[in-house]
Amino acid sequence: MDNLTDYRTISSTLTALAYKMMKLDTVDQQLLDLLRSNARASTSALARTLGVSRSTVQDRINRLERRKIIAGYTVRFDDTFSERQLNAHVMIQVNPKASHKIVAALARMAAVMTVHTVSGIYDLVTTVQTVSPREMDGVLDEIGALTGVEKTTTSIVLATRFQR
Repeated sequence: MDNLTDYRTISSTLTALAYKMMKLDTVDQQLLDLLRSNARASTSALARTLGVSRSTVQDRINRLERRKIIAGYTVRFDDTFSERQLNAHVMIQVNPKASHKIVAALARMAAVMTVHTVSGIYDLVTTVQTVSPREMDGVLDEIGALTGVEKTTTSIVLATRFQR
């Protein structure tokens, strides 16, 4: 074999291995669905639902964490608590040279829950959560005052129909 053939063989093998590593079987997929709906479910309850042993569930969770498929666990608020929160989506146009500094500043704001880079006329979309309109107004002023922010548009969330 020549070097090109060796390279192609190695490349093909590594590509196949990478896809195999990324691919999830049915049990992994079901496990992720169950955890998505209730991350606090016990491994025993998950095992009963999946029809596998508790140790199998724990091994799969550990493997999914090592593979960086599961990055963490979170808390979802009950609707009665969430209704007392004011949520908004803030679309932000930024000077591209200031983008990293703006994202870093947004990450330091406790009320900013998410920051997404998007295509279109806006560069970033954030989710902001406060307990009052006055606090929301202050956060929006703080975002607008960041060096490099050129324009913002805010939409207040009226209702969440569903959330996964």
